Amino acid sequence: MRLEGKVAIVTGGARGIGEAIVRDFVAEGASVVIADLLETEGNALATELQEMGYDVYFHKTDVSSEDSIKALRNFTLGTFSKLDVVCNNAAINIPGAVTELSEDTWTRTMDVNVKSQFLMGKHTVPLMQKQGKGSIINMGSANSFVAEPRLSAYVASKGAILMLTRAMALDYAKDNIRVNCICPGWVDTTLNDAHAELYGGRDVVLQDLSSIQPIGRAINPSEIAKVATFLASDDSSCMTGSPVIADGGITAGA
Repeated sequence: MRLEGKVAIVTGGARGIGEAIVRDFVAEGASVVIADLLETEGNALATELQEMGYDVYFHKTDVSSEDSIKALRNFTLGTFSKLDVVCNNAAINIPGAVTELSEDTWTRTMDVNVKSQFLMGKHTVPLMQKQGKGSIINMGSANSFVAEPRLSAYVASKGAILMLTRAMALDYAKDNIRVNCICPGWVDTTLNDAHAELYGGRDVVLQDLSSIQPIGRAINPSEIAKVATFLASDDSSCMTGSPVIADGGITAGA
């Protein structure tokens, strides 16, 4: 029960890596607010976990909207009276080289992937400062370090997240607020489907995954969730500004 007594927000928590993080957090004793636009999936997950005896709620949230982020913060405080952990997991991945992307796609990618983490920090760090501690976990990627063809907006956003993480870590270390990021490799979730279609589809990518991911298999969302739990817990008390690379070896030879 490494997170017993802690209150956490997980953005993009209705499915994929976010869902796995929610499940691991509650299993380790945390109370959790699932923040997502996917209302059906989010409510279903919250209901399932409530029926298992866990303290978890869903709050519909557009992470690219400041008003929505404020409403999420207020809901969390109204429900639990505090906030210990923020996991900024929400993201989109729309493939394309710069000549293939629309300006709207570029802006939407930056808004969901990067601006959301800025807004979450802006409106939750003050709560953690008052409490005297906190842990913020940003979701980066192996693409925070290495690029891939026809993935320019996503790669740019994930590079920005790494630098945002380091900047926040320096700014708030004096407040005992730790800011780290997880950098996964190819995780088998729907986030990757559009990119995989460029290379023949998910099944083709999985068959040839060892050519880019040395462990030779997709990473399970539950494996990333274990990293998030570690960063949320006091087990990582000396870590801040750290990218935790959980990429199956993608960047090992970079």
